Amino acid sequence: MSYRTTRSFPAVTLDDVRGAQKMLVGVSRVTAMEGSRHLSHLVGAPVHLKCENLQRTGSFKLRGAYVRISGLLPEERAAGVVAASAGNHAQGVALASALLGVRATVFMPAGAPLPKVAATRDYGAEVRLRGNVVDETLAAAQDYARETGAVFIHPFDHPDVVAGQGTVGLEILEQCPEVRTLVVGVGGGGLAAGIAVAVKSLRPDVRVVGVQAAGAAAYPPSLAAGRPVSIDNPVTMADGIKVGRPGDVPFRLVEDLVDDIVTVSEDHLSSALLLCLERAKMVVEPAGASPVAALLSDPRAFEGPVVALLSGGNVDPLLMQRILRHGMAAAGRYLSLRLRLTDRPGALATLLGVLSAVDANVLDVSHVRTDPRLGLTEAEVELQLETKGPEHCAEVATALRDAGYTVIG
Repeated sequence: MSYRTTRSFPAVTLDDVRGAQKMLVGVSRVTAMEGSRHLSHLVGAPVHLKCENLQRTGSFKLRGAYVRISGLLPEERAAGVVAASAGNHAQGVALASALLGVRATVFMPAGAPLPKVAATRDYGAEVRLRGNVVDETLAAAQDYARETGAVFIHPFDHPDVVAGQGTVGLEILEQCPEVRTLVVGVGGGGLAAGIAVAVKSLRPDVRVVGVQAAGAAAYPPSLAAGRPVSIDNPVTMADGIKVGRPGDVPFRLVEDLVDDIVTVSEDHLSSALLLCLERAKMVVEPAGASPVAALLSDPRAFEGPVVALLSGGNVDPLLMQRILRHGMAAAGRYLSLRLRLTDRPGALATLLGVLSAVDANVLDVSHVRTDPRLGLTEAEVELQLETKGPEHCAEVATALRDAGYTVIG
């Protein structure tokens, strides 16, 4: 997508972003920029990680929330604010409100992770659990705003929010002035839009690439249509970018200023999260790892130096456990298979001996003896193995077949 002059809409300018940066002094952190040797080798050029996962509240959302609430009139502040979020925006609004002395009510889905609910309460907001999906939660928050007069704080569709998020772009240019490509996750588009305003105003030569999860990619059809369009039932582990429709304000900015939108698979998201944890020692949520997933999916498509924005680190421990297992499987380090053997004493010990000989670590074993598909003297064994990569997985499967076992899957 080419760079074009912005159209007539509630514009966000470089001056707005600079004003937001001044407003955030002493509120948000100037987060670290860390080099990644592993990703640099993969891409063939320097790769740096902008660590907004280390921001207060664990994500960039504090920036936009604080700027938006700071701009309220005294009578609006007196009425309080309300927001709807599954996590990051909730915490950003809660802390920003506490810092500004504004009463905050945050609606969260009934199934929101307990650590995120607890953190939002700890920052001072009243939390109300409504709905099973974010759309239902959003409707409840908007009803509350109409009934009480509280100001609804949108997570991405407001110029002040976009300007606040754009301060990340100013920091990136200050910390890595030689940057050629900037990669950022995209949900509703507020972060990408704000960063693009800041970066393209000062460095129009920098390529800005937005990343969406393939199962929740509303921007490609919206860009094709020339307007925000909704997608049905977005599905992805990356709940921070699981948005069914782009915001009106960020959409026009993304359309005009962001050079490309790419999509990534769930396998690449989980592999990226695992890489961030193991190689960069960074706890990152799936949405925050999406730029790294883009680098993994097509490493030679990015001119360096590259800055990949780790936008958040608020991940539920139980989800982290599942994602890491998925990531290990995607990286060929976790192998699940079923095989048949003769049901006799010592058969399992013999099988484990074969696995030991090829250095496969057994994590779990389960037996099935009563399936009607099995012969009278057969048993089926399901194995969960820790392996060392795709080549080792193939070596394990070959060793089992050579030993006479029927490997089913």
